[in-house]
Amino acid sequence: MNQTAGPPKERPCCGEAPDRRAFHTRLTLALSGVIGALMVTPGLGFVLAPLFRSRVQKWRSVGKLEDFKPGATVLVEFEDPSPEPWAGTTAKTGAWLRRAGESEFIAFSINCRHLGCPVRWVETASLFMCPCHGGVYYSNGDVAGGPPPEPLARYQVRVRDGVVEILTAAVPLTTTPI
Repeated sequence: MNQTAGPPKERPCCGEAPDRRAFHTRLTLALSGVIGALMVTPGLGFVLAPLFRSRVQKWRSVGKLEDFKPGATVLVEFEDPSPEPWAGTTAKTGAWLRRAGESEFIAFSINCRHLGCPVRWVETASLFMCPCHGGVYYSNGDVAGGPPPEPLARYQVRVRDGVVEILTAAVPLTTTPI
């Protein structure tokens, strides 16, 4: 078998058009990069959005000063600081409010810091009790027993023109990692 060796085929140089295989390789890599970026973008948005979102806070009236007896702890209801138009009754939330002095108040979140269950005030024991997992808080909101990792969250309270107001904000329901 006699093969004639001819001159080697010349590959295109830098200035010439690339061959078909190189073009498709570059096209595949570019499209893969675009698809990968499109897949990662929502996840990055979810992770980074809280860093750029401003915290919505609003003072809400919960009653007149004379409506609260000194030393008594009562449940007050108010509207969430950023309700959606469709939220209805779910926009309502509450706090445990105690009148500690003539015009001094303490407000605790109604949600347990373990998993967010609503706590109740037991007057005879002077304790906040969580029915879900047995969390117990002292009257000052500190953890007395059970699984809660932190004291009850507190709201800022002020008295303005004889009206008691609570500074509402998104209160973390839980600090326990899920």
